[in-house]
Amino acid sequence: MEPTYNYLSKAFLKISNLIKQPDIFVYLLSAILIAIPLNYAFGSIATMLFLVVAFSTIQPIQFVFNKALLLPLAFYFLMVLSLFWTHDFKATLGGLQKELVFLFLPLPFLFVPNLCKVAIEKVIRIFSFAMVFYALYYFIKATFKYIATGNKGVFFYHELVSLDLNAIYVAVFASLGVFYFISLKNRRPLEQVSIFILAIFIFLLSSKSIIFIDFLLIICFYVYFSDIPNSVKFITVTGVTAFLVFSLVFVKEIRARFLIEYETAFVDNTLNTSIGNSNEKVYNISIKQAWTNKKFEQNNFFPGTAMRIYQIRIFKEMLQEQPVLLTGFGLEASQNNIQKKAKQHNLYAGYGDFNFHNQYVQTFAELGLFGFLILILMLFLNLKNAWQHQNFLHIVFAITMIILFLTESFFCRQRGVTFFMLLYCMFNASYPKKEKAI
Repeated sequence: MEPTYNYLSKAFLKISNLIKQPDIFVYLLSAILIAIPLNYAFGSIATMLFLVVAFSTIQPIQFVFNKALLLPLAFYFLMVLSLFWTHDFKATLGGLQKELVFLFLPLPFLFVPNLCKVAIEKVIRIFSFAMVFYALYYFIKATFKYIATGNKGVFFYHELVSLDLNAIYVAVFASLGVFYFISLKNRRPLEQVSIFILAIFIFLLSSKSIIFIDFLLIICFYVYFSDIPNSVKFITVTGVTAFLVFSLVFVKEIRARFLIEYETAFVDNTLNTSIGNSNEKVYNISIKQAWTNKKFEQNNFFPGTAMRIYQIRIFKEMLQEQPVLLTGFGLEASQNNIQKKAKQHNLYAGYGDFNFHNQYVQTFAELGLFGFLILILMLFLNLKNAWQHQNFLHIVFAITMIILFLTESFFCRQRGVTFFMLLYCMFNASYPKKEKAI
C-alpha cells in the first residue's frame, strides 16, 4: 500500500501544476463574476480562493507598475484615513470591510505577471452565458409567480429579480453579456439566441438609464466597430430602434416608467395616479421644484430624475453649511445628514433612507475633493486605455460606468464594487506592453 506521505506529495504536485496553468485564473475570475448575483458569501469565497491561488504562484515577487491599478489602492487608503475625521465611526468601519476589494483585487494584478495574460474574452464569455442562465431562471420563477397570483408585475423591474438584488444592477451585468455576443464576428445560433434572451431580460428589468446607455452603445458599435456592409448596419440599427420604440409604446409597464419622467420633468404638481387615489392624492415633483422648493408636502412624490436633482441640491447645501469640502463626512457617514435634510425640507421620512444615487456626489460627500479626484482619474484612465487599444468591450464597460455613476451610487453595494473593480483590473492589466517591471 502506498505510504500516505507519497500520496499527499503527489496530490500537492498535481495541485501545484494546476495552479501554474493560466486557465485556472480564467475560471477563478469567472467564478467571482458569476457569484455576484448570488448570496454575498459565494462571492467572498470565490474572491478569497482567487487571491490564495494567485499569490501562491509568486516565485519570486515581481511588481508591475500600472498607474490605473495603483489608483484603487490610493482610493482605499483615503477611505481608511477618513476614520480620523468621520462623522460616524461605526459606519465608516463597516464600510471599510465592504470596500476591501479596492485593496485586495488590484494586488494580484500588480504582483503576478501571469495575470496579465489572462484571456479576458474567455472570462466574459463564461460570465455572459451565466447571465443567460440567470435570465432563464428568473423568467421561469416569474412565470410560476404569475400563475399563482395573476400579477403581470412579477415580470418587471425589481419584482423580476428582487429589490435586494436590484434590477438596475442586474441590467448592468446582463448588458455586458449582450455586448460580448454582439461583438462576435461569427455568431452561432446559440449566441444569437443568447442576445435575444438577454435583450428581453434587460427590457423587462426596465432600467431607463441602462436601456438608454445600451441603445447608444449599440449604435456606436455598428457605426464604428462593425465590419458588416452598410446596408446590414442600417437594417440592424433600424431593427434595434423599432424594438425599443415597440417596447415603449406597447408594453405598459415599461412605457409607464419612461412616461412619468417625460410628463413630470418640467411640469409642476402633476397628479400621480399610480400611487395615489381620489381620497389620498399624490403629486409629482418637477425638476424645478426639486431644486428650488424650500418645503415639500408629505404627499409629494419624486420621480427618478427629480429625486437625483434634489440629492445634488442637498449636497450643495451641505457643502455650504459644513466644512467638508476637502475631507467629506467620512466613508458611509453621509446618511445622517441626508436624513436631517429630509426633515428640514419636510419630506416623507422614507426619502431620508436613500443615498445620493450618484457615485460622483456620493464619493465627494464621503471622501471630499481628493476622493472625488481619484475617482475621476480612475474613470479617465479606464476610458483612455479602452479607447487607445480600441477594445470594444472595454469601451462598453468604461462608458457604462461613467454614465451610470450619474444615477447610481454603485459603490454602496458590494455587488457594484466587485463588478467594477474586477473588470477594471482585468481590462487595465491586459495591456502589458505599456508597463515597466521593477
